[in-house]
Amino acid sequence: MVGSIEVMNRNLYSNGGVQNGNGLEEKLDELRRLLGKVDGDPLRIVGVGAGAWGSVFAALLQDSYGQFREKVQIRIWRRAGKAVDRATAEHLFEVINSREDVLRRLIRRCAYLKYVEARLGDRTLYADEILKDGFCLNMIETPLCPLKVVTNLQEAVWDADIVVNGLPSTETRDVFEEISHYWKERLTVPIIISLAKGIEAALQPVPHIITPTQMINRATGIPMDNILYLGGPNIASEIYNKEYANARICGAEKWRKPVAKFLRQPHFVVWDNSDLVTHEVMGGLKNVYAIGAGMTAALTNESATSKSVYFAHCTSEMIFITHLLAEEPEKLAGPLLADTYVTLLKGRNAWYGQMLAKGELSRDMGENISGKGMIQGVSAVGAFYELLSQSSLSVLHPEENKPVAPVELCPILKTLYKILITREQSSHAILQALRDETLNDPRERIEIAQSHAFYRPSLLSQP
Repeated sequence: MVGSIEVMNRNLYSNGGVQNGNGLEEKLDELRRLLGKVDGDPLRIVGVGAGAWGSVFAALLQDSYGQFREKVQIRIWRRAGKAVDRATAEHLFEVINSREDVLRRLIRRCAYLKYVEARLGDRTLYADEILKDGFCLNMIETPLCPLKVVTNLQEAVWDADIVVNGLPSTETRDVFEEISHYWKERLTVPIIISLAKGIEAALQPVPHIITPTQMINRATGIPMDNILYLGGPNIASEIYNKEYANARICGAEKWRKPVAKFLRQPHFVVWDNSDLVTHEVMGGLKNVYAIGAGMTAALTNESATSKSVYFAHCTSEMIFITHLLAEEPEKLAGPLLADTYVTLLKGRNAWYGQMLAKGELSRDMGENISGKGMIQGVSAVGAFYELLSQSSLSVLHPEENKPVAPVELCPILKTLYKILITREQSSHAILQALRDETLNDPRERIEIAQSHAFYRPSLLSQP
């Protein structure tokens, strides 16, 4: 009887709404057929990494498809041993008691007492432990459904049909190199969906960008046709709370269209696109400028005028950079601006910029911030600056009429590099950059990009 109650509970949304099963089983069966699954062999979906978006993604799948236990198995891997500090445990206890549905669920699962003990300081909770109960350490104010958590990476991935990369871009290569050891004797090729937004710069044999999907391809040997990127203008907690959102899944047509159909929900529309690498890079680019936006907001007491000045300059720089990266950059304008907009409003990178400017965080604390996770915009600042500093990519300076590295036409990017990477300037330098009388009109930067043949296919490792 207890088992029946728990199964019924798993078919409920965490906000109390009953999951509508109409059409879900058909979508699941269709994807199973495409992957060659037979009766009695469940479709195995594994999330690797349990940050906010990775955890929400797994929870969305569990809410939708977890009821079909004989046909699909959904699990998430995260490292063991991450302790929850006392302040977080106290706040988590408050969240639990403010949500009657969550409180009842924990009592029914005999899991409530440990949160009482943790609040009193009589027990240490761990991130993998609370994730099983539906609490992501980076997003404890948004309880998720209970998840099947695995802390052994080999156990998690060795037979997975679909692997969801929820790791920061800075950790993707190392983890997937380890995964490659467990896949040496695989007979089937898994599908990989990467959620990571970030880049690395490589300078040999020519300057170019390395994205998380490319890292996965090189680490594992999985062909790019089986690797997809999912991204869009969204905030993880709001998606789980059923705020209407959309995203794009990018990659080869063979898998992006059926996976898009499988992921699509009434409140979460998933479109598909063939341009994987460019969309992936744009997801990293907006994080760069979100940090500066947060600094500007904090230093000007949320001045709408100052923020609009910053927005004009940062968008002109992003447009300039996209003309270097894409043959048809105008197709990226809408998705890039939408993703930038939501990140400036509520993203962790903008928050990080605010906290730095207010003095509540320092660069010495690193990029992995308790309660927020990895701030990927910092490494992206370094990568874009390093890449665009190369003389081999030179463009003509509009006033000096001589070749200069592209970064010389991106004063916001240069300033962020000096604040975040070399640390030779304080956050206040971002305002000085905006007030520099020699700064070109943002419109001129866009005109330069539109009137010159800037496109460099080699930057995205295109032939």
